[in-house]
Amino acid sequence: MMSTITGMLPLVLMFLVLYFVMIRPQMKRQKEHRAMIDALGKGDEVVAGGGIMGRVARITDQYVYVEIANGVEVQMQRQAVAQVLPKGSLK
Repeated sequence: MMSTITGMLPLVLMFLVLYFVMIRPQMKRQKEHRAMIDALGKGDEVVAGGGIMGRVARITDQYVYVEIANGVEVQMQRQAVAQVLPKGSLK
């Protein structure tokens, strides 16, 4: 009985370390990204996953229309927004 518990102890410890080092921080990042996507609004300055920077022109349930130049809008999925920039970052 005691050897079974001692044999499983390293496996349990490895899982706990894995949880606190990898899984928990990833879940926290996903939660923060979801909150950022939900808080998007018209006029926000954003960076897409591919590096495209622009200003949000319109928002639908699944898509964001980003104006990257005067009169040029790009349609992308909401999840493609990687970062919201501070106001005035784009000129």
